[in-house]
Amino acid sequence: MSDQPVELDTAGGDDGGPAEGQEEDRQRPALGRLVIQSVIEGNSLVVTTLAIVSAIVVGGLLIAFTDPVVLHAWGNFTSSPGNAIAQAWDSASGAYVAMFEGSIINPHSVAQVFQQKSLSVAFSDGAVSAVFNPLSETCVNATPLILAGLSVAIAFRAGLFNIGAQSQFIGGAMVCTWLGFGVSLPPVIHVVVCVIGAFVGGAVIGWIPGVLKAATGAHEVIVTIMLNYVLAYFLSWILGTSLMQRPGRTDLISPVIAGDAHLPLLLGSHLRVNASFLVALACAVGVWWLMERSTLGFEFRSVGANPSAARTAGMSVTRTWIVVFLIAGGLAGLASAAVVQGTDFTLTFQSYGTYGIDAITVALLGRARPLGVVLAALLFGALHAGGILMQAVTSTPLTITEVIQAIVVLFVAAPPLIRAMYRLHKATAGPAGQFLSKGWNG
Repeated sequence: MSDQPVELDTAGGDDGGPAEGQEEDRQRPALGRLVIQSVIEGNSLVVTTLAIVSAIVVGGLLIAFTDPVVLHAWGNFTSSPGNAIAQAWDSASGAYVAMFEGSIINPHSVAQVFQQKSLSVAFSDGAVSAVFNPLSETCVNATPLILAGLSVAIAFRAGLFNIGAQSQFIGGAMVCTWLGFGVSLPPVIHVVVCVIGAFVGGAVIGWIPGVLKAATGAHEVIVTIMLNYVLAYFLSWILGTSLMQRPGRTDLISPVIAGDAHLPLLLGSHLRVNASFLVALACAVGVWWLMERSTLGFEFRSVGANPSAARTAGMSVTRTWIVVFLIAGGLAGLASAAVVQGTDFTLTFQSYGTYGIDAITVALLGRARPLGVVLAALLFGALHAGGILMQAVTSTPLTITEVIQAIVVLFVAAPPLIRAMYRLHKATAGPAGQFLSKGWNG
């Protein structure tokens, strides 16, 4: 486990700073690592739950006081205060009820099923899809967020910032899309090859910042951000070439992948939830085992906590950085398979969406733990799925769900604010929290 290419580490410190031989840098942790550890350590389950509740309350106020009816009622508050409060409550509660019905379960659909006198009608595909469609859409929206969130979370646990989930997503998407339409394989083998291709494509892009950090000390934040631009523009170019552009089209869209490359549906043809959701859950379990039960995961956590101490113990810090980014990139690449092979069956310039940024928020909200990432992704998936029905029923803008997400992240990233709001006793801080509370002498 000794670090053979010792000269690689002398190009920069653990975060691209001065050489590690300087005693000052051995005693002073890097600011980026302190920020990661303070967010992970500083948020207890109570604080995280209160942050979500607070965001929902603030979101409700935004919903209410952007409603013209509510504003008119509050214009006459002095003459009819009860009506003003009731209108605000009805507006906010109505929007959240519609969001619940669009993301979890619609009681009206369930009631209609139970009112059917014929069992064949009650359990028909149409009735089943009406009942389970909200949950199905939540899972569909959450699946790429789980995989991309795990990508960011595993880097966090190793003391690294993976801001490049977008570029890794694009790398995986291009590979699995080309394998989907450009290669002819037997049915089961075809879908498996495409999924593996998505992982490999993302891992290759993730490998680049890992190697650059290990070999030159280049900071992974800068490299991954720049790779996001490089891969986005590369995708725009390659979708306009004969290699990946759909014949007869002038817009940036690939051919449709073969039916044999589609991920199988889990609950029938009327519901979009597919095997990628099971893949995401399996990856979450795998990441948990890797980080908590394996020797490699112990090295990840040790390097994340203190690279100098890990190096002194005989661990290869540079190798760890590279392996972490390989795995993180592969997980982000798998997120693209959930989109390309699970729902869209084609690749466009907009396919990567905001998964790269959302992955960071999911990882922060989930405290960089696999279970937390899954729950955070399901929460965001529910907000996305329920927001569509909320907009249709109450005319509440769909962007309000993004505002709620942003407020959740704001509160989660500032645990002292939540503790002050609810007058909670300050929890015992870990090393990162204690260091930050004293100030960072950078």
